[in-house]
Amino acid sequence: MSRVRVLQGADYEILKMEKIIQYFKGVKSEWGKITWPERKQVIAQTVIVLVIVIAFTIYTYGLDILYMGLVNIFHLKA
Repeated sequence: MSRVRVLQGADYEILKMEKIIQYFKGVKSEWGKITWPERKQVIAQTVIVLVIVIAFTIYTYGLDILYMGLVNIFHLKA
């Protein structure tokens, strides 16, 4: 029958710390492979997102005003 050694105390802490260090070494390695976008591209895409958000906000506000008006019209007739 084989025995399994259960790590406890300091052995467990050392193993856990080694795994954490290995993880961050992997992160550092992958970080160098990232291709960052140009500043001009980031600004252009940010402007696009802001325009879309503003457009949907105005659209939603318009629908809200329309529905409030319709509710008030039907509520007054009832």
